[in-house]
Amino acid sequence: MTAPTHHLTDEWLLDYASGAATEPVALMVATHLSFCPLCRANAARLEQIGGTLLETIPPVAVDRNAWDRVAARLDEPAPDAPPVRIGIPGVPAPLAAYLPRGLDAAPWAKVGFGAARAALPCVEHRGFKSSLLRIGAGRGFPHHGHRGEEMLLVLQGSFDDETGHYGVGDVAVYDEAVTHRPVAGPERDCICLVVTNAPIRMTGIFTRLLNPFLRS
Repeated sequence: MTAPTHHLTDEWLLDYASGAATEPVALMVATHLSFCPLCRANAARLEQIGGTLLETIPPVAVDRNAWDRVAARLDEPAPDAPPVRIGIPGVPAPLAAYLPRGLDAAPWAKVGFGAARAALPCVEHRGFKSSLLRIGAGRGFPHHGHRGEEMLLVLQGSFDDETGHYGVGDVAVYDEAVTHRPVAGPERDCICLVVTNAPIRMTGIFTRLLNPFLRS
C-alpha cells in the first residue's frame, strides 16, 4: 500500500496532540495516523512542542493531602487487565474497538443511490458524529454540499470527486464552501470513515427534495 497523499492539517493534529479533540475527531485522526507516516511525524512534533511548553509553566501548589490520597490508592487491588484484542483484517487498530467483527458486520443501513451508512458508537460532542459510508464500486453518491464540516477517510477502495482522487489512508476535509459528488472507483466498494458536525445539503435537481429530511 502506498503512503497517503491527502493529509490532515496541523490544526486537526494539534487538537489531537493536545487532547482537545472530540472522540469522533480523535478517532478520525488516530485512524489516519495508522496509515500515514508523515502525519505521525507531524503529530509527534506537536506533542514534543506541547511538552516543552508545559515545562515553562510555573509550578502550582497542590493540596497538602494529595500525597496521602495517592498513597492510599497504591494499596488498592489492580483493575482487571482489558482483553487483548487480536487484529481484525481490514480494520485499522484505532477502529478495532468500534468494529470488533469487521467492516462487513457493521450495522449497515441502505440510504439509496447504491450507498449505505453504519453509525459508530462514538460519543457525540459539539455536534460531531462518526459513521461509515459505503459506496458501491463504480457508483456515485449524489452531488451535495455541507452545512458544517465533513471529513472522509478512505478505508477500502477509492473515490474521485471535484477535489481530487482519494485512495486508502487519504483524508478529505470539506466545509460549507465545497460541493462535490464522490464516485467510487471501479475496483471495489469504497468504504470511508466519516465525521460530520452538520447534515449534508443535497444540490442536485431532484435530490434537493430530500433536504427537509436531512436536517436532523
